[in-house]
Amino acid sequence: MAKLSTEELLGQFKELTLLELSEFVKAFEEEFGVTAAAPVAVAAAAGPGAPAEEAEVQDEFDVVLESAGEKKIQVIKEVRGLTSLGLKEAKDLVESAPKAILEKVDKAAAEKAKEALEGAGATVTLK
Repeated sequence: MAKLSTEELLGQFKELTLLELSEFVKAFEEEFGVTAAAPVAVAAAAGPGAPAEEAEVQDEFDVVLESAGEKKIQVIKEVRGLTSLGLKEAKDLVESAPKAILEKVDKAAAEKAKEALEGAGATVTLK
């Protein structure tokens, strides 16, 4: 049997259904004694004696709009710019504050969104 290139293998995988691909992954894991699961967070492996500060390193943040403030129209524009919401959806979101604008984003994106919303006059918290 000839050795397949990466491109040829990917082409073959594209033709599989999700169920077939799932079965392949299980068989691959059993055959080679590996796992395709995402690595477990280091905090979980730290053990019970590890300081709580190190075990709780937060890498995902929620940007929560607490209130729109005086300039609701500018806040709605910022919400539309940060999300893929339409005008009505963004307006409804701003009016239903406190409400999460972005969920599970990295720290840089959360800080940038917070800065933009606060610049428009909103009150924002990161969780």
